[in-house]
Amino acid sequence: MRTCELSRKTAETDISLSLNLDGTGKSSINTGCGFLDHMLTLFAAHGKFDLTVTCAGDTYVDDHHSVEDIGICLGQAFQQALGDKRGITRYGSFLLPMDEALILSAVDISGRSCLCFGLEIPTQKIGSFDTELVEEFFLAFTRNCPMSLHIRQLAGKNAHHIVEGAFKSVARALKAAVALDGTNDIPSTKGVL
Repeated sequence: MRTCELSRKTAETDISLSLNLDGTGKSSINTGCGFLDHMLTLFAAHGKFDLTVTCAGDTYVDDHHSVEDIGICLGQAFQQALGDKRGITRYGSFLLPMDEALILSAVDISGRSCLCFGLEIPTQKIGSFDTELVEEFFLAFTRNCPMSLHIRQLAGKNAHHIVEGAFKSVARALKAAVALDGTNDIPSTKGVL
C-alpha cells in the first residue's frame, strides 16, 4: 500500500496527516482554516486520495503558518508514499472547467522542484482566507515532494472558482501522475527520480 502517516509540531503548528494514494477519495479535514478544509476535501475527492489532516495552528495571527505547514506535510506524505517511484506514470495533466474559470494543471514527478504558478486571483481574500496563500501552499507542497507543477488560469473572474478549479485540476493531474503503469520500472532513462 502506498500510504504515509506523519506529524509535524513547531511553535506555530501541530499537524497530523495520513495519506493513501490508492484510496477512494474519503477525507477528514480539520485545519482551523475553513476555506482550506474545503479545498483539501475536494482535492482528496478528485484525486481519489484518502486524506486525514488535523492542524492546531496560530490562526489568531493569520492562516499563513497553518497553510504553509500543511503544504509541507502533504508534500512529505506524497514523497514517502511514492517511495522510489517505481512503476508510476510520472506525468499527468488536466484541464478543468469550474463555471467561468478554466484551469490547466500539469505535473512531472521528476525529483526536481519547480512551481510555475499562473493564477490571477482577482481578490485578496475569499471569506477570511488570504488568496496569496494558495501559491504558498503549492510552493511548500512542491518543495517537499519535488516535482514540476504548472498551474495556468486560461479563464476566470470569480476568485473562489479559480482557486477551487486549481485544487481540483492539480488533484486530477496528480491522480494520473501517481497511477501505476503495470511495470516495475522507474520512469526515467537515468534510472532514478
